Amino acid sequence: MIPVAFEYVRATSVGDAIRLLREHGDDAKLLAGGHSLIPMMKLRLATPATLIDISAIPQLNTIAVAGNRITIGALTTHAALAASDALRASAPVLWDAANQLGDPQVRNRGTIGGASAHGDPAADYPAVLLALDATFTLAGNDGEREVRAGDFFRGMFETALASTDVLTKIAFDAAPASAYVKFHHPASHYAVVGAAAVLTMNGGTIASARVALSGVGDAAFRAGAVEGALARVNAADSAAVQAACAGAAAGTEARSDTFASAAYRAAMADVYAARAVALAAARPGRRG
Repeated sequence: MIPVAFEYVRATSVGDAIRLLREHGDDAKLLAGGHSLIPMMKLRLATPATLIDISAIPQLNTIAVAGNRITIGALTTHAALAASDALRASAPVLWDAANQLGDPQVRNRGTIGGASAHGDPAADYPAVLLALDATFTLAGNDGEREVRAGDFFRGMFETALASTDVLTKIAFDAAPASAYVKFHHPASHYAVVGAAAVLTMNGGTIASARVALSGVGDAAFRAGAVEGALARVNAADSAAVQAACAGAAAGTEARSDTFASAAYRAAMADVYAARAVALAAARPGRRG
């Protein structure tokens, strides 16, 4: 289909983008890579009157590792994340997601900031960033503010971004014992079920865990009961890991569609959570 008519403007800086958002009001949308927004516009599920292109804003497409802290500019493409050796060593959970996301065209144009801001319940990054306990930096009318991942993703296509906010960067601590796995939809490559695990290891024992899921409910979520059950589990004991991951979707109303029922998604949440934990514990660069 063809989108409804819209105006196109290009921002030259974060401040300029905020000004344009304020000027054009609630009918304006930011355009980064376009691989989340444009398909919705073609289906007329989104009908912005104005697109504000932020793809040329400088210094928002960086991957910086400083000590134990990793900071990623919001305009960093999936392909850049997938090709980063530093990310593969320091936060393989995000490296995994970038390498499994979409197809080459999507990976070369789409951005982590755009995908996160879109808030798609079947996207890969929300679960990963929840498991990393990432911090989002938002620039708006009143300056910058930081929002934790648990407060950023609020529901289906809903985030903490206000109408004049621009997501500028995402930061998190290094997580060498981490992994992301997913059951991808064969057509869209979105997650039917995606599971992210970030572990703290004490030798071969899981000292603590953060486990998050995408694709199951109306938004990505942390599996709190699973996280508690994994504490002090021997990572080499596959039966114990699987038992700890049972009921991963408990407390969440699983989605149902023509491809996968709610019951199937809930069952696969257990399977993929256990796979993510096992892969994270086996990572060669893990500490502990």
